[in-house]
Amino acid sequence: MRFVPVSGLVEGMVCGRKLYDVNHQLLLNSNSIIHRSYIERIKSLGYQGIYIEDELSKDIMIKDVISDELRMSAIKAVKDICIYAGQSKSDPKKLVDKVNHTKILISNIVEQVLENKDTMVNLIDLKFYDDYTFFHSVNVAVLSILVGVEYGLSKADLFNVGLASILHDIGKMFVDKDILNKPGKLTAEEYESVKQHPTFGFNYLKESYDIPTSVYVSVLQHHERYDGKGYPMQKSKDQISIIARIIGVADVYDALTSSRPYREALLPSEAMEFIMANGGSMFDLEITRIFAKKVAPFPVGTYVILSNGLTGIVASNHEDACMRPEVKVIMNANQEVIVPYILDLRRNRSLRSVTITGINSLMKEKEAKEA
Repeated sequence: MRFVPVSGLVEGMVCGRKLYDVNHQLLLNSNSIIHRSYIERIKSLGYQGIYIEDELSKDIMIKDVISDELRMSAIKAVKDICIYAGQSKSDPKKLVDKVNHTKILISNIVEQVLENKDTMVNLIDLKFYDDYTFFHSVNVAVLSILVGVEYGLSKADLFNVGLASILHDIGKMFVDKDILNKPGKLTAEEYESVKQHPTFGFNYLKESYDIPTSVYVSVLQHHERYDGKGYPMQKSKDQISIIARIIGVADVYDALTSSRPYREALLPSEAMEFIMANGGSMFDLEITRIFAKKVAPFPVGTYVILSNGLTGIVASNHEDACMRPEVKVIMNANQEVIVPYILDLRRNRSLRSVTITGINSLMKEKEAKEA
């Protein structure tokens, strides 16, 4: 399996992972043939790309930490809660039902993450523009729980991590949507309005939900920074809850790797470089180290260019050497398709001087067909 940006999709390719539409209904099943109409639909939804199966990547396996079905159920649940929060009149019984349903889903996510706790996050996330907030919230929850497991949190604390992270942006339902979706730079006044969303979320959750104090406090603090330069209260270091410190890293990473109206998504490696560079300043250093261990900067299925001119597909990653994955080489330094072979940048001592210098968006269509 390999990742192909939308610009490189070709009719006749085979879909590698399930794709969903804006109503969270199955759009394309795995192993489906991709027709031109599907390509246009994928582009219109705002997907950055999709995973495909072909001869070149048939031996490259990608495992997610939770199932597609659970992920989509959680996205729908957080969407329902957020939409309900934005309504002026709310039925208390429906409110209780929605939060109880979400709690069940969080428990299921915790269980699946624990079952796959030795798995690195190796996927380039497949999300589309319209439901960004809801996809983002679930991604942050999965990333945060995974970090929490590695940090050694109890199962009860992992549940609170999941609930706080999936609800961390609920305060945005009380911020002007035109400001949130503005394609250009925010004015100082608009930015101050956006910065109120942690407080809005804290107040709403505290008044409306029967949830642990640590959950709504962490929602309040998720934009605080380890060096005290965050908001809304400029707390620092241990003044910030461990849950909020974890969410803070996961939130920034997932936001950076997502396309927004005002900027294109960063590559996972670029976002990870930002996270690692700010460990000990913006972010808790220990949380940063764990995050870099559990989230692959070069996800499996990504095309990479090596410093010796070779091009390959990331085949697997190492937790203790995240920048030196195992690569399936598919093109020589002259960009000619060759018989594939494996290079392990971590274990092969003769490759110590070889590094990943860039991401190759896709082989040319002709080369892809030849392969």
